[in-house]
Amino acid sequence: MSWQIKLLDWYEINRRDLPWRKTKDPYPIWLSEIIMQQTRVQQGLPYYHSFVKVYPKIKDLAEATEKEVLKRWEGLGYYSRARNLHATAQFISKEMNGTFPSTFDTIIQLKGIGDYTASAIASIAFGLPHAVVDGNVYRVYSRFYGIDLPINTTPAFKHFKEVAQKALPAEDPGTFNQALMELGALQCTPKNPKCQTCPLLYECKAYAENEVERWPIKTTKTKIKKRYFHYLVFECGDQKKYLQQRQSSGIWHKLYEFPLIERNRTLTSPDQKFLKTIGSYTQSPFEVEPIGSTRWHKLSHQHIEISFWKVKTKPLQFAVFTVKEWKQLPFPIPIAHFLKETRA
Repeated sequence: MSWQIKLLDWYEINRRDLPWRKTKDPYPIWLSEIIMQQTRVQQGLPYYHSFVKVYPKIKDLAEATEKEVLKRWEGLGYYSRARNLHATAQFISKEMNGTFPSTFDTIIQLKGIGDYTASAIASIAFGLPHAVVDGNVYRVYSRFYGIDLPINTTPAFKHFKEVAQKALPAEDPGTFNQALMELGALQCTPKNPKCQTCPLLYECKAYAENEVERWPIKTTKTKIKKRYFHYLVFECGDQKKYLQQRQSSGIWHKLYEFPLIERNRTLTSPDQKFLKTIGSYTQSPFEVEPIGSTRWHKLSHQHIEISFWKVKTKPLQFAVFTVKEWKQLPFPIPIAHFLKETRA
């Protein structure tokens, strides 16, 4: 019995019951792949159900506003995924008559879709022989074959893609791709892999050499940048909020936030520079005090310390929103949590 058959037999018994595995419709498969990028299934599943319920067809997603899509995505992170998802739905609806493309070469041309996602959709929805390479596949194959290439390098992707393509069965490649990723997610995990019950135990080089923890190999981690965000919560005796929409191309693009002062350090009390900046926003006297404790928002490439400051005055700039209006806006998750906490 080949190891591929062993893997498929294991998958038949152990696979998780996930809704997008019960269809060949490319739309929910595409939706699930975008939502689950860099996201645990447990976290992403409620978002998947929400999107499928509100936008059951591509045209429904295309007809939504970007603000509505971002609001529904709120809390999931990596918001460029939501913007690309929406833009692609509009493109398919307008330029492709609402029909999802059915070839790898066409799928990969869509905005927000790379080799992995295109391979997953092509193989699962259309049965095309395209191997997937994601974090799970890197880990399984690096251990299975004992591959010493650092997985976070360009040469590694090319090599692993070739390895994966060679191993891919011609029959039902979509199920095999899902089985391989499921093995990585449930069995061949980054820490404490369940080797003793792995269906590929006796073919695995890492296990044979007692070197499971050695693979996969990575180059030095990217240096984490620290940033310090100080949000100004202007209070004028009502429930209205003074907000701005982020326009920079970095994190949280087009999401809404309180007026922001970014500094290079923590502030336990306002200094003269901080007070001067606040003073530039108003012609009236003001009082300022911290709200609660600071909190950290950790991303893969940067850690952001976030502080909120109550400012009792009316600012001269920034858009003002009523309670009904700001409840419909998409916010970065730290601000969404703050709003929820302060309403309680």
